[in-house]
Amino acid sequence: MGEENKSVDAINFFSIMTIMSFLITIPISAITEPATIGLVASGAIPNEIVTKALYAALFFHAYQQLSYAILNRVSPVTHSVGNCVKRVVVIASSIIFFQNPVSPLNLAGAGIAISGVYMYSMAKRLSTKWSKVFKF
Repeated sequence: MGEENKSVDAINFFSIMTIMSFLITIPISAITEPATIGLVASGAIPNEIVTKALYAALFFHAYQQLSYAILNRVSPVTHSVGNCVKRVVVIASSIIFFQNPVSPLNLAGAGIAISGVYMYSMAKRLSTKWSKVFKF
């Protein structure tokens, strides 16, 4: 029989670190925030808030897992550009759906982010084109 690969891949390592962090944080929270734990246990904080906090934690963890999985498949620069696009989409949807006011500085920042993503994609496209021509 062949020797098995017993190494842990990056996503599983991230999961293990998250679980260990959670387990380490529980006693620290119990020591530093006993009043808050008492409020949750006594029902003074509505279950709806606790449920929403747990959902937020779960979705954030899922987002981090997905981000880690994508980072394993693309270059760090591409991942960073994708993250920049995500931020612009979040800002734009916030403006559209929640009618958040937009200052000129906000518009300038969004414009710079969009311009940077556009310039990166054009530079990458030209780089690929030139590498085929000159066989880099």
